[in-house]
Amino acid sequence: MKNLGRIYLLTAALMLPVGGAFADSYSDTTALFEHSGASREFFHSSYAYAVFPTIGKGGFVVGAAHGDGRVYEHGRHVGDTSMTQLSIGFQFGGQAYSEILFFENAEALARFERGDFALSADASAVAITASASASAGTTGASAGASGTKEHATTTGRYVNGVAVFTIGKGGLMYQAAVAGQKFTYKAVR
Repeated sequence: MKNLGRIYLLTAALMLPVGGAFADSYSDTTALFEHSGASREFFHSSYAYAVFPTIGKGGFVVGAAHGDGRVYEHGRHVGDTSMTQLSIGFQFGGQAYSEILFFENAEALARFERGDFALSADASAVAITASASASAGTTGASAGASGTKEHATTTGRYVNGVAVFTIGKGGLMYQAAVAGQKFTYKAVR
């Protein structure tokens, strides 16, 4: 039991270096994705989107991640959301990244609002300002990559009505773990 407590303490300590990155605003993060490769087109074709300015992630065997976000329907703020992730497996380090989820239609957004949405089997590698990620979950699979925040390039497509993109902000994390992102939603209407 003492070892498990030490692992949680070390995980929390690894997330401290990325804590300062939480100051980004929603509009700044949205602008990054609006000017980033293929994600730009999703602002025109999506019904709604959820943006997370900063998700902090850290781990040493046991990992955790958390981020708060907002949901926009046709550009109007309609709800608040949070993402939590726990993982067990070979992983070490800490990282910060921005994430955006695009919902293709009202049905995909409704699944998210009801809590019928999760990402799992996550695999990622982040090195300072360059990142690559891929994930598969209950809504399908998606991938993204970026060079720097200013010149990010992303690739992706809708899978079961949802497309996910990430932009690495900083940190270094080596991970080969099965993890799950779980989302909560609260309407502000």
